[in-house]
Amino acid sequence: MNLYLRYFDNEVLVHSVEEALDFLCSIPNIQVTPDLEDDIRNYASSDVFYPKRYKIRPRVYFIVIKTEAATMADFKQKKALRPMVENTVRKENPAVMHLNEEREGWYEGELNFKRVVLIPSSGKHEYRDTHFVVQCKAISGWDCYNRIVDYLKERVDGRSQFPSAKGKNFSFKYLGMWK
Repeated sequence: MNLYLRYFDNEVLVHSVEEALDFLCSIPNIQVTPDLEDDIRNYASSDVFYPKRYKIRPRVYFIVIKTEAATMADFKQKKALRPMVENTVRKENPAVMHLNEEREGWYEGELNFKRVVLIPSSGKHEYRDTHFVVQCKAISGWDCYNRIVDYLKERVDGRSQFPSAKGKNFSFKYLGMWK
């Protein structure tokens, strides 16, 4: 496993922790302490593959990234990307995959949104989570979402916030063909 290190415009791809520490020692602004050395060694030997950021002073960092790239060119061209492990792959919302699928008929759409409401006792406004369910005629899940949002925008405070159609706060299901 190789390590890519970067501090501003100084960058290097090394094949061992010792080479990484030599690179860091060559930069005058970075003070290599025994704790920093131990942390880099632990990071290099661990199973963790996310980039590691080390603070030098406020808003100044250097990064260390584990890579399987053999050369800097391979690293820059992302030729040594690790394949995603099945359990770390983000689960796609199955409804999102069918959002644009055109299928005329009745849809049931559910939307959770932030509705602005007036508090009578104080005269101020606040956001309230609101669950809205409707059955409507639509051409697709996307059309169903747009019809719901258009309907609500005419009836609630303009400062209300609506979620993305691709997010977890909107869902729909096809009920059948209209007659």
